[in-house]
Amino acid sequence: MSPAPDDRGTALERYRPYLMLLARMHLDPRLRGKLDASDVVQQTLLEAHQARGQFRGTSKAEEAAWLRQILAHNLDNALRDLLRDKREVRREQSLEAAIEESSRRVEAWLVAEQSSPSERAERHEQGIRLAAALAELPGAQRTALTLHHLERQPLEAVARHIGRSREAVAGLIKRGLRTLRERLGEPGRSGAVSGEA
Repeated sequence: MSPAPDDRGTALERYRPYLMLLARMHLDPRLRGKLDASDVVQQTLLEAHQARGQFRGTSKAEEAAWLRQILAHNLDNALRDLLRDKREVRREQSLEAAIEESSRRVEAWLVAEQSSPSERAERHEQGIRLAAALAELPGAQRTALTLHHLERQPLEAVARHIGRSREAVAGLIKRGLRTLRERLGEPGRSGAVSGEA
C-alpha cells in the first residue's frame, strides 16, 4: 500500500541512494564534471513530490518504476540542455530502457530468479537497502563495486578507471562486499551480495 500523500515526500527520500546509483551508472563519465547526478536526483524527487497525486500505483515496486521514469526523463533533459541538442524521443526511450536494465542488474546481483509476488517485493526492498548501503561505502570501494558488479566491467578496466592496480581493485571489491554483507545483516551469507573479485 502506498503512503498517504502527506507522507509521500518523506517516503520518497528512502529512494535517494537507489536513484543516485542508477543516475551515476548512466551519466557519461566525460560529463560528470559538468552535470552532477545528485542534482538530477534532487530534481526527480522534487517532481515526484509535486506530482504525488498523479501516482496511481499501490506497491513500492510500482513507485520505484515511476521514479525511474522521472529520473530517465530528467537525465535526458539535463543531457539535452548540456549538449544543446534537440530532444530525441528515441534517446529518451533508450535511456529509460537502460535505467530499467540497470535496476534489474541491481536486483539480480542480490538473488537468483524469484517468481512469487512476495519474493519480488522482498528483492525490490533488498535493492533499495543495497543502494543505501552502497552509498555509505568509501568512494573508491563504491566505484569499484559499481563498475565491476553492476556495469560488468573487468577488473583491468576498473583499475584503469580509478587509477589503481588490478590487485588494489580486487582488495577494494573484497572489502566493499564484506562491508555490504555486514550492513545488510548477512555476515556469513554469500547469496544476497555475492561475487568475489
